[in-house]
Amino acid sequence: MPFARTAAPLLALALAAAASAEPQAAYKGHGAESVPAEVIARYAPKPLPAETARRIQSMMDVRAPGMGQVSPDGARLFFGWSVTGTPQVWRLDGPNTFPVQLTGGEDRTTLADVFPDGKTLVLQRDRKGEENPGLYLMPAAGGPLVEVQHVKGIQTFFQFVSADGAWVYYTANDVKPDSYALYRWNVATRQKELLVGEPGLWNVSDHRPDGTLLLGKWTGSLTSEYWEWSPATRKLTPLLGQEKPEEYQAVYGAAPGQLLVLTPKLGEYRKLCTYENGKLAPVTGDLAWDVSGFSLDEAKTRVLYTVNEAGYTRLFALDARTLKPVALPKLPEGADHVYAGATTRDGRFTTFGVETAKAPRTSYVYDWKTGALARWVVPSAPEVDTTSFAAATLEHYPARDGTKIPAFVRRPAKCDPAPCPVIVEFHGGPEGQAQPGFSTYAQIFVDAGFVYVEPNVRGSDGYGRTWLDADNGRKRLDVWTDIEDAAAWARKAFAADGKAPKVGVTGGSYGGYATLVAMTRFAGAYDAGASIVGISNLVTFLENTAPYRRILRTTEYGDPEKDRDA
Repeated sequence: MPFARTAAPLLALALAAAASAEPQAAYKGHGAESVPAEVIARYAPKPLPAETARRIQSMMDVRAPGMGQVSPDGARLFFGWSVTGTPQVWRLDGPNTFPVQLTGGEDRTTLADVFPDGKTLVLQRDRKGEENPGLYLMPAAGGPLVEVQHVKGIQTFFQFVSADGAWVYYTANDVKPDSYALYRWNVATRQKELLVGEPGLWNVSDHRPDGTLLLGKWTGSLTSEYWEWSPATRKLTPLLGQEKPEEYQAVYGAAPGQLLVLTPKLGEYRKLCTYENGKLAPVTGDLAWDVSGFSLDEAKTRVLYTVNEAGYTRLFALDARTLKPVALPKLPEGADHVYAGATTRDGRFTTFGVETAKAPRTSYVYDWKTGALARWVVPSAPEVDTTSFAAATLEHYPARDGTKIPAFVRRPAKCDPAPCPVIVEFHGGPEGQAQPGFSTYAQIFVDAGFVYVEPNVRGSDGYGRTWLDADNGRKRLDVWTDIEDAAAWARKAFAADGKAPKVGVTGGSYGGYATLVAMTRFAGAYDAGASIVGISNLVTFLENTAPYRRILRTTEYGDPEKDRDA
């Protein structure tokens, strides 16, 4: 099996730092500029064999367009698509018409919003993948971009456009690197105005017609507070979450004085609740799964929410005023995931996405007034038969303390010779979640003869707050044995004729950290490993990462001072 050929370039990257015995300068800051060009050239991986590169490229060319946003009149759809190799913004002038490319170049560009009159688009652009995006406007018909703000080393994030189209609201960490100040930008004069400069990682969660703003302030990786900003007094009033750190996501409800809040505060799982007179009341009942997300259109017509059912995404709808169930359009059955995208401001048009194990996400537009459902965008899969893709099955392996760890497994059609080698991929976060559905990345390995396993170890999202918080801070040392136990299970579960398979480990970001733990703390558990942009030291990561990120990640990884020994 081509294990070494497939993994070698990644292994070269992962082991580059360890390969040199030369002393290295102290790491300060982050980004490409922190690594000398000659060092990058020295450790650059060798080119892949042509046939391997071609197969990978074919799979990478399978791309599903974003669900996008419908113009106010329902006549156009604006959406993101990476078919050029870089995410750009496109337009359709009707269902299944030929797409018009609106943005181009080498920089990632995404659609943020459509103006209320449908004539202008709001875009975010990130130069060279620096994670310091800028904010732009563009005519919906196409044309040059107008810069609202794009400053080197500064993050600028769109929040919303006022109902009259006169103001664009955004946040930026240009006052303090560890805070997001709130601005509004006058479309006519192109002048900005500071609204909230108090320290905090602020974002606009919702707004009222009179200019009152519901502001969220992140206090940790998942926790947040909510405040109300008055345009008359320009003062902030605390509403929710100030008493102690808690996970909340909130918007204004349809009733006066009401908030709709997604939170796990009332139990083990996240529930959608109303918040009135200081009290939370559940709307979605006693589900045995998390409500994973929700949206409410600006006209306060309908609440659309999703439930994370063991990793599968189920969609539901409520009337925003009565909070009674509303029937959804009849979408294709057998989907692993059904999503709701953006809804027009008047609540009439909504985009929906449907994803199966054997096809990328397909997008639809639904007219709530007429009941018409139309497929607008079809994903592209050049030279690839996606109907042959392996569907993930939900399985479990035993941790050493008896806990059952969920894992999604994709198997090749046959193993020749048996047993098939196994790859275990750990997701990032660690608050992420491995899910079933369509994956060209996983299928590349399945086609090469590997069993592909994606565990949701303790610390993963989607299984309740106890599971999610099980690895926070010092507790990480109690549960990271889930990493080694996955290898022990794989050698038994996928053995053939008494012969254990070879088992490799990989992952990106925090999954890369898990990979490095597997190859060092649990040396010998796996036969090979490839850490992709993995964290090799949580202390130096927290000390050198961007200031805003340090605030968010300390609640998850631990404090670099108080928990340094752990």
